[in-house]
Amino acid sequence: MKYHFEPRKGWMNDPNGLIFFNNRYHAFFQHNPHDIKWGPMHWGHAISDDLIHWEEQEIALYPDMDYEDDGGCFSGSAIEKDGRLYLIYTSVSKQHGQAQSVAWSDDGIHFTKYERNPVISHFPEDGTADFRDPKVFKYKDEYRMVVGTKYDNHGRVLQYKSQDLIKWDYVGVLFDDFEYDNVIECPDLFMLNDKWILIYSMIGKKNCREMFIVGEFDGNHFSEEKRFTPEFGPQFYAAQSFDALGQRTLIGWLYDWDISGDPLAKSAGALTIPREVTYKDEELYIYPVKEARHLLMDVKEGASYQGVSIERIGNGVIINSPILQESIVYTGNIESIELLLDGNTAEIFINRGSCNYCLNFVGL
Repeated sequence: MKYHFEPRKGWMNDPNGLIFFNNRYHAFFQHNPHDIKWGPMHWGHAISDDLIHWEEQEIALYPDMDYEDDGGCFSGSAIEKDGRLYLIYTSVSKQHGQAQSVAWSDDGIHFTKYERNPVISHFPEDGTADFRDPKVFKYKDEYRMVVGTKYDNHGRVLQYKSQDLIKWDYVGVLFDDFEYDNVIECPDLFMLNDKWILIYSMIGKKNCREMFIVGEFDGNHFSEEKRFTPEFGPQFYAAQSFDALGQRTLIGWLYDWDISGDPLAKSAGALTIPREVTYKDEELYIYPVKEARHLLMDVKEGASYQGVSIERIGNGVIINSPILQESIVYTGNIESIELLLDGNTAEIFINRGSCNYCLNFVGL
């Protein structure tokens, strides 16, 4: 049995709209049902009772509107309001470029797009045409949206606010990353243990493609305190988190960007094993949710498993695989190394999630 969700056919990338709705987990995802390559983006859809076993549903969003005629329905998020499930996503068209649109559902299966989409038709003066991946969350008595962009050769996160998820007012620049010189993708802002955590994806980086920043949020700006890169990579990207049943759960996209897939394969791309995000003693941990921990194998002195070798040397560990251009070396006090093997994927967790590695093998 495979535990990493993959579509029945076609291409998948970013997880979208992660939510616990009507007593079930919903994972939407970027999807091209017509090919195993990136193409006109749809929103695929899967449902689970336990975060491990997923049932693929009918496609939730098709790029069938004029405001989606130049790329389709890009990434976004989900939120529940008054018993209704709302999807907020980037629609891409020749007229508007990258804009933000809304759809909703009462049963979590069939969706209606807002007749006056897009609800945010143009990027603000603080942004650029790279203006995508809205993540919506509740803040006090209103809704907030963070959106990724690029500005003056650095990554930037913008913020909007709304009372009804339809009319959005621009708040301003939430955060600038002057250390990163490309567009920020898939931003996410949430509170955990009285601290705010901002995560986002950094396209073009080889490893550590996902940034986790702990800080303070005053409703207008996010102030950085400490950075973490627990998802070292190299094949973890576009992560999104959500709250459900007292657990902050994070799911990323698992795919090897550097190796061409099997042209005879039915599908390409997978979701990572869902992780629980915890912050304690000023350290951030990204570790499989309790529902998945029985799948973990302890790695003692070092071993080789179906295409990945893990060898302890002194106070460190060396990870090798034919798909890696060079060895991955981790140094530090190692208390545990755990491995999750599943089909053609391997996920390695060091020190209960302080440093993780996702590997997707071809022909494993």
